[in-house]
Amino acid sequence: MTDAPHLVFGLREWFDMFTHFLSLSLLSVGGTISTAPDMHRFLVDQQHWLSDAQFNASMAIAQAAPGPNVLWVALLGWHVGINAGGVLAGLFGVLVSMIGILIPSSILTYSAAQWGYRNRELRGVRAFKQGMAPIVVALILATSWILALANTSTSGGRGLAGDWPVWLLTGITTLVVWRTKLHLLWLLGAGAVLGALGFL
Repeated sequence: MTDAPHLVFGLREWFDMFTHFLSLSLLSVGGTISTAPDMHRFLVDQQHWLSDAQFNASMAIAQAAPGPNVLWVALLGWHVGINAGGVLAGLFGVLVSMIGILIPSSILTYSAAQWGYRNRELRGVRAFKQGMAPIVVALILATSWILALANTSTSGGRGLAGDWPVWLLTGITTLVVWRTKLHLLWLLGAGAVLGALGFL
């Protein structure tokens, strides 16, 4: 990437990244994708360790690839490490980001699942499960908004109104996913074809 920042990284920066991922791990309700707005704020806007393009590429590649949805966090760590000093630093970035994002949430999930199963008939447990759904939806919408704004800033200055074909395609795709049983991969493929042909 031509706009990739060149970083001077020491133990302090790695520790800051590790502790930030540790704290986000406990907020990753509904998956790590729900923490994307704060990861963007920290890595791109505040620390300038990643460019918008690197952040978006990390998400797009990992979401398109088969495997767990947490892979995009590994790519974020990889890009930070590459910007900080090359392949070995990239591998260290993967290690730091993945350990940070996985350990707290894994321990919490295991403990909460055991407790929730033992107490599944309690009103508070049922209310908690029902109350989490709107929170997860809101976090995913915030992630979508961050990605849309980043796309707008790299789209040649057209602004939100100038990207109406993207917004239209997003709305149509949302309706198709909501109202039909058409597999999401077909819609991703259609979006890729429209992009390759220059319509988006």
